[in-house]
Amino acid sequence: MSAPLKLGAVVITMGNRPAELQDLLDSVAKQQGPEVEVAVVGNGSPLPALPDGVRTAELPENLGIPGGRNAGIELFGPAASDVDVVLFLDDDGLLPGEDTAELVRAAFAADPQLGIISFRIADPDTGVTQRRHVPRLRAADPLRNSRVTTFLGGACAVRSEVIRQVGPLPAEFFYAHEETDLAWRALDAGWMIDYRSDLVLHHPATSPARHAVYHRMVARNRVWLARRNLPWLLVPVYPGVWFALTLLRRPSGPALRAWLGGFREGWATPCGERRPMKWRTVWRLTRLGRPPII
Repeated sequence: MSAPLKLGAVVITMGNRPAELQDLLDSVAKQQGPEVEVAVVGNGSPLPALPDGVRTAELPENLGIPGGRNAGIELFGPAASDVDVVLFLDDDGLLPGEDTAELVRAAFAADPQLGIISFRIADPDTGVTQRRHVPRLRAADPLRNSRVTTFLGGACAVRSEVIRQVGPLPAEFFYAHEETDLAWRALDAGWMIDYRSDLVLHHPATSPARHAVYHRMVARNRVWLARRNLPWLLVPVYPGVWFALTLLRRPSGPALRAWLGGFREGWATPCGERRPMKWRTVWRLTRLGRPPII
């Protein structure tokens, strides 16, 4: 019998939620099976007192969500070489089940093609899963498991081999859509992604628009996604579809101005290395229910 997979959890924090962070770490420590290693990154902020054995890094500046998580990955050795699977967990989240780690190990051990698992996020008070937290177009039933084409960045598990093969999260994105960039690269390399409703992270229901940079970075990063990952024929189509959808949603004047500024920025600024996916990956995304034009 092979040894159980080694898990490492990466948590980034701005230092403003020490009580919630401690609750999360306590829930990780209660997981059944072998101990889950933990790495906590202070993303431009000092860290509070942490339990013994936690790997830590205090970054001198805020590198954004993907940059902070990449720093956490490296706390487990180059490209997380010390562990088999990396969990990314929001610092104000909580694992309510004590069997989550064992379920993650079992899922990866049973499916060698499985590269990423997206957890279900549920409000701790109501149990409700917001529609935006189900990473597929048909999101009405959050309890239905399925293959998907992206994942939730603060509630997921990524096989370390995926990171070694396709690279880490795109740090230049700073915030928004960095998960889809990694997901597309993983799918292009032959990996699969699962949404698992039985793997739950409790997290208060929120609006992504609470972040001041939300509208600008969402627009910019959608353009960057296309420029970095899609065949040239589809590069204008993906941002074009989202441009139309944004107008149909009739955002407020300030939101629309921020969105348009980000859209222009996406075309005018460097987006990092371009690695267009194969056309067979485009077809695979389509068969999975989300062609890379929406």
